[in-house]
Amino acid sequence: MAKRCDICGKGAQRGNYRSHSLNAKKRKFYPNLVKMKAEIDGEVRRVNVCTSCLKKNKVRKVL
Repeated sequence: MAKRCDICGKGAQRGNYRSHSLNAKKRKFYPNLVKMKAEIDGEVRRVNVCTSCLKKNKVRKVL
């Protein structure tokens, strides 16, 4: 599964772990993805959607 939103294209961002002594190790911040059925262009498809797109009503959830 790609760690990318199918609607807005949001993907992983890079950053650092910071210890108490301010040592830096590389890490990634992943978007909060939900695999769901959504109606896109009149047809029902299974997509990976980030929760910010759900909150902004960019997709219509199908039950």
